Amino acid sequence: MPKTYAEINERIRRREAVVLTAEEAIGFVRENGVRKAAKEIDVVTTATFGTMCSSGAFLNVGHTKPKIKFGGGEVTLNGVECYAGLAAVDFYIGATARKKHGAGSRTYGGGHVIHDLVAGKDVLLKASAIPSDCYPREELEKWINIRDVGHAVLVNPRNGYQNYNVAVNRSGSTIYTYMGKLLPGMGNANYSSAGQLSPLLNDPRYETIGIGTRVWLAGAQGYVFWNGTQHNPGAHRGANGVPTEGAGTLGVCGDMKSMDPEYLVGTAFTNYGNSLAVGLGIPIPVLDEGIMRNVSVSDAEIFAPVVDYSADYPNATGRIIQKVSYAELRSGEIMIGKKKVPTGSMSSYPKALEIAGRLKGEVEKGRFLVQEPVQMLPGSKRGGGS
Repeated sequence: MPKTYAEINERIRRREAVVLTAEEAIGFVRENGVRKAAKEIDVVTTATFGTMCSSGAFLNVGHTKPKIKFGGGEVTLNGVECYAGLAAVDFYIGATARKKHGAGSRTYGGGHVIHDLVAGKDVLLKASAIPSDCYPREELEKWINIRDVGHAVLVNPRNGYQNYNVAVNRSGSTIYTYMGKLLPGMGNANYSSAGQLSPLLNDPRYETIGIGTRVWLAGAQGYVFWNGTQHNPGAHRGANGVPTEGAGTLGVCGDMKSMDPEYLVGTAFTNYGNSLAVGLGIPIPVLDEGIMRNVSVSDAEIFAPVVDYSADYPNATGRIIQKVSYAELRSGEIMIGKKKVPTGSMSSYPKALEIAGRLKGEVEKGRFLVQEPVQMLPGSKRGGGS
């Protein structure tokens, strides 16, 4: 008999819910079967931790005396350029924005500023503005702290990519990418996914994750506000319905004042640029046997495409060398043709497992309810979409 969100949430409130991480669910299903697992388990927690470039934060620092209007002017935080084309003292800082001048200009960027704010550090705000009768001030320079700003909201247009490329380099020279340093002649292969723990790989047809879904975002309770940019539900899928290439994405948001800097970390890639590593966890309610089957998918059943980042990626040819399982990737090496290629992960599986465990504890203690989507994502098996 299918369960409802209301029934599962009532069990969570009473602290009676049976909760497993996605890794634990794999073993439980192997030992007990899908039918028994669906009957006994209420929630499965999923998670990922890795660099997510399409991330950033909206800040409102409050009015000054006399008032200033950032809109149309320039704003920096610790020397990193922000977008100020909004209202008076609202602005947005993107994860990949760079510090343009001085020390750290190649290694410090928007993701680092976001981390510093969440860590409670003072950050230097500088602004220049075009004065008007109602906003006469032309310049502002002051130290700000997240405790003192009016609002600080993480708003990430594309997080939690549902599967991703395995990056290799078939050229004769080393190249530097957002997938890290790629050695010539396919000297290494880098990938970026938590595989069997990853949220959208455990909900391949968007049956429970949609607009309004409550998520664990860097230690705070946040929400899916829309399907993410580049959301592609029409991507190729295997027999189990799991995409074998990049597919769905999520737009997520949450209150930065409640976040943990351990799960929101600025990153820098040599000869590429800056970004932000984000911790994202999503509890999946086990409504029926089909969902239970989905959340017990293992790394051996999830395949990713191998792509040449020296030619096929920048030229957007769409060519895929072959597909490999996450079990192979996590073994430390894969076979591409007759060549053994060492692998490296750009995301942290141990950190994702830690997040899934923390989220499991919050659900078990009645602190984190599952939220039924107000609208399903495009491509949802359950219909609807935006």
